[in-house]
Amino acid sequence: MGSDRRPPVRRHRRLRHDRRVLLMALAAGLPAIVISLAMLWGGDYSPKVRWTLTIFILSVWAGVALSLRQHVVFPLQTLSNLLAGLREGDSSIRARGADVTDPLGEVMLEANLLAQTLRDQRLDALEATALLRKVMVEIDVAVFTFDAEERLRLVNRAGERLLGQPAERILNASATDLRLVDCLRHDLRPVVEMAFPGGSGRFEVRRTQFRQGGLPHHLLVLSDVSRSLRDEERQAWQRLMRVLGHEINNSLAPIKSIAGSLEHLLAKDPLPPDWQTDAHRGLAVIAGRSEALARFTAAYARLARLPRPTCAPIAIAPLVRRVVGLEARLPVAVQSPVDVTLDGDADQIEQVLINLVRNAVDAALETGGGVTIGWKAGDGWLDLWIDDDGPGLPATANLFVPFFTTKPGGSGIGLALSRQIAEGHGGSLRLETRPQGRGCRARLRVPLRHTETAPSSGPAAPADLENETH
Repeated sequence: MGSDRRPPVRRHRRLRHDRRVLLMALAAGLPAIVISLAMLWGGDYSPKVRWTLTIFILSVWAGVALSLRQHVVFPLQTLSNLLAGLREGDSSIRARGADVTDPLGEVMLEANLLAQTLRDQRLDALEATALLRKVMVEIDVAVFTFDAEERLRLVNRAGERLLGQPAERILNASATDLRLVDCLRHDLRPVVEMAFPGGSGRFEVRRTQFRQGGLPHHLLVLSDVSRSLRDEERQAWQRLMRVLGHEINNSLAPIKSIAGSLEHLLAKDPLPPDWQTDAHRGLAVIAGRSEALARFTAAYARLARLPRPTCAPIAIAPLVRRVVGLEARLPVAVQSPVDVTLDGDADQIEQVLINLVRNAVDAALETGGGVTIGWKAGDGWLDLWIDDDGPGLPATANLFVPFFTTKPGGSGIGLALSRQIAEGHGGSLRLETRPQGRGCRARLRVPLRHTETAPSSGPAAPADLENETH
C-alpha cells in the first residue's frame, strides 16, 4: 500500500542581509588578496616580512569589509527603528543624515517627513476624537452604537439617563434586552411614542450604518421632542383661539346688540306702531350672522378634517384640460401639451387646480388680462405654475392666513386647503410675483412618486396655512 504522507519540504535558509553584504565585500577584495599573497610568498622575502605583511593585508581586508557592512546596515537599522516607532505610535523619532544631495540622505529625509505627517495626522485625529467625545457627553440626545450582532458598543451620557443605567452595566448588552430592537430593525415613523426606565414621551428616531474595523455597525439616535411638540401645539392652539375668538366675536357682537335693542323695544308699553318691522329686521340680522358663523365653523372643520391622499397614477394633461374647461368666464391658455404621470390623489389635486385657476381668473378679470397654466417634470418632481395678468400680490402680511380674503364673498380657505393638500402629498404651494410681466404666479411643486408623510401632532396652525387672495 502506498502511503499518503507527503515528504517534508526542505526549506533553504537564506543568509541575512548584513551577512550577504559582508560576503560580497570579502568576495570583491578576494582576487586582489590572493594575488598579493601569491606575490608575497613567491618572492624572496624573509619569513618575518611574509607573516607581517600577510597579517596586515588580511586585517585590512577584513576591516574594510566589516566597515562596508556597518555603513550599509546602520542606516537600515535606523529606518527600522523609525518605522517601528511609527507603528507603535511614537512619531518623535527622527533619522540623522537627512540630505537631499545624497541618495541615502534623501531616503532619511522622506522618512522624517513621513514621521512628521503621521504625527500631525495623529494629533488631528486625537483632537477630533476628544471633541467628538466631549460633544457626545454634553449633547442632550441619546446616541447608541451597536455592532453587527446588535450588541451595544458605545453610549453617551444622555443614553445612560434614558436607559436608567450606567454605561458599565449596559455595554455589550443586546438591543433586545435594552428594548431598542424595534428602533434597529423596523422602519418607524419619524416621531414615535416610547417609554424607557429613564423617561417616556415622543422621540425622533434616526439611524444609519457605518463600518469600523471593516465590520458593519449601527448608529441609533433618539431625540426627545415631547417638549418641543407641546410648545408647538400650545402655540397652534393659541393662534387657533385667536382666529376663532375674533370671528365669533365679530358675529356675537351685533347679535348681542340687536338682541338688546329688541328686548328694549318689546319692553315699551305701548309698543311703537312699526315694532313688527323693527323686530323682523333685527331677527333677520341675527339669523344672517348665525348662518355666517355656522359657515365659518363648518369651513374650519373641513380644513381640519382633510383626509389622507389616496394615491394612484394621474395623467396631468387631461386633468388640467378638464379643470380649464370648468372655467367659463375666461379662456385659460395651456403651455405644456406634454403629458406627465403623477402619483397622487386625483380628487385632491383637482381641487387644488380648481382653486388656483379660479383665483387667477378672478385676478385677471380685474385688469382685463389673461391666465396661463404650464408644467414640467424633472429630478422626480412636478412643477406646475399658473400665471395671471392681474394686479399682483397685495402688500399684506396676511397672505396664507385662513379666513382672510380681499375678495367680496370669499371664504378665505381656498389656498389654505390647497397648500394643506400639497403638503399632504409631500410638496409645497407658494405665491410669488411673476419674473416677467405683471401679475402673480401660483407655483405647485409635488413629487412624482408620493411618499408617506408624518401625521400632524396637533391642530392646523393658522399661521402655517395660506389664504386665497391676490
